[in-house]
Amino acid sequence: MPSASPAPVTVKVLVAGGSYAGLSVAVNLLDLNRGASPRMNWEPFVTEKDWPLIRFDITIVDERDGFLHIVGAPLALADTEYSKKAWVPFKDMTDLQDESVTFVHGSLSRVDCATKKATILQHGTGEPTVLDYDYFCAATGYRRVWPVVPQSLTYQEYLEETHAHIQKVTGAKHGVLVVGGGAVGIEMAAELKLTMPHLKVTLAHSRDKLLSSEGLSDECKDVSLDLVKDANVNVLMNHRLESYKPIETTDDSVKHSAKFTNGEKTEASVVIVGVSHSIPATDFLPASALDEEGKVKIRSNLMLPSEVPNARFHFCAGDAAKWSGIKRCGGAMRGGHLVAMNIHQLVLQDLIGHSPVYGELEEIPPMIVMAVGKKAVASGPHGTNSGTDVMDKFFGNDLYLSGCWKWLGIRVREGLHS
Repeated sequence: MPSASPAPVTVKVLVAGGSYAGLSVAVNLLDLNRGASPRMNWEPFVTEKDWPLIRFDITIVDERDGFLHIVGAPLALADTEYSKKAWVPFKDMTDLQDESVTFVHGSLSRVDCATKKATILQHGTGEPTVLDYDYFCAATGYRRVWPVVPQSLTYQEYLEETHAHIQKVTGAKHGVLVVGGGAVGIEMAAELKLTMPHLKVTLAHSRDKLLSSEGLSDECKDVSLDLVKDANVNVLMNHRLESYKPIETTDDSVKHSAKFTNGEKTEASVVIVGVSHSIPATDFLPASALDEEGKVKIRSNLMLPSEVPNARFHFCAGDAAKWSGIKRCGGAMRGGHLVAMNIHQLVLQDLIGHSPVYGELEEIPPMIVMAVGKKAVASGPHGTNSGTDVMDKFFGNDLYLSGCWKWLGIRVREGLHS
């Protein structure tokens, strides 16, 4: 009789965060589970016939009950139909309804790298659960404040939150003032004007160039300003907000008086502060893994620094990682892919003495792709381009939501988010 196939070795992988990087880790490990090449295979990858069977038992912990397309958040806060698509509950991702994948709705309070144990607080109850793992990846990104992104933790609450905001700005009789000329403020102002042409939308920025906190070329910043104006958004440069307060009206409508440090004033029904004060969601990690801002220190292979206990078993990918370049969803998915491949290499090293070949990050120069109404701007070391063709190339017709599903290889339940 033929000998029975050897039982697969089970490796427990804990992923903190179910966004771009975290889902990328999961789907690529699932491919490796099946002995296939990772679906986002940027580097050559060979599956050897004599490699042992490995079953990756993947647990994904997230504060939300689904994936929120952060790239599309400004549009989700302006368009009701798009908001329904921009959040996908994990239960509706058909490819991840697998016996190897477990979703936990909760948050991490502590990761003990020395013992490889994580304490998880369950959503709703706050009850702590301690989970053992073999490998860990931090993919929690940033805690982004309102109104940069919705703050809800469940799909239903998110729909109510975005609907209330859309209703509020729709009825803004005296217009909307968006404060902050970074990418978030620019996209918010442009999406509001695109979806609600009747609105008076004003963008106020404290400096003489938009995107002033980014290491981008003046050409990119100037083109971005041109696109904002082309979108019929009123722009106030060198206007730093000092304060704003509600004022009385004769018709019971809502109105605020906004005062700037240059002495000028303007009025608006709604004031949206689009200046991001986001911080990395990494307080569960030991201090030796973090820099002074809370970003996770990583090596080029995405492992934590050697001073962290069991560093080779701990990774970070996505926005929370301290690495060069402007944070983008493509970079996060790329990082998750590398984490999955490198975990697989380490497991093979421990099982059969395989010499690991790590995928590594390269230094990333400042570059950006930003949607501004019906057009987009793309800028990097090779120059700046803009227009509707740039929008089509990088965002399609849904701000790259379907592009993410394509790269991740994830299908959602039929009839949803189409």
